[in-house]
Amino acid sequence: MPTIIRRSFPSVVEPRREVFVTTTWHVHSNVWIPPTDVYETEDHLIAKVEIAGMREEDFEVSVEDQILMIRGFRPDVNERRAYHQMEIRFVKLEIKIGLPVSVDLDQATAEYKDGFLTVTFPKKRATQIEMD
Repeated sequence: MPTIIRRSFPSVVEPRREVFVTTTWHVHSNVWIPPTDVYETEDHLIAKVEIAGMREEDFEVSVEDQILMIRGFRPDVNERRAYHQMEIRFVKLEIKIGLPVSVDLDQATAEYKDGFLTVTFPKKRATQIEMD
């Protein structure tokens, strides 16, 4: 299970999706932002990222000032290939998500299973927020 760490980040959150420069089938970017869902249940805030082809040790998951940061690298096998179509990204990934509710970081969990990284945060109750 990936470990969630606390870390300092700049206070400005980058836009959720960056603008890509595209030319026919080629996408030019040095950072990959995989598809991500962020949703709430009654008791939890959940971030689910579609990242197939990686291992748990390829991720760094951290939180600072209500910002969830997921970083990693999806490596490619170095072999000579003649592509007819190339859509799978083998680059550095970076996701910054502003957490919309107060969460209990000490009880947060992260799990990588079946190509999805799921980070689950228990929501703080009103009494917990007042105590902080």
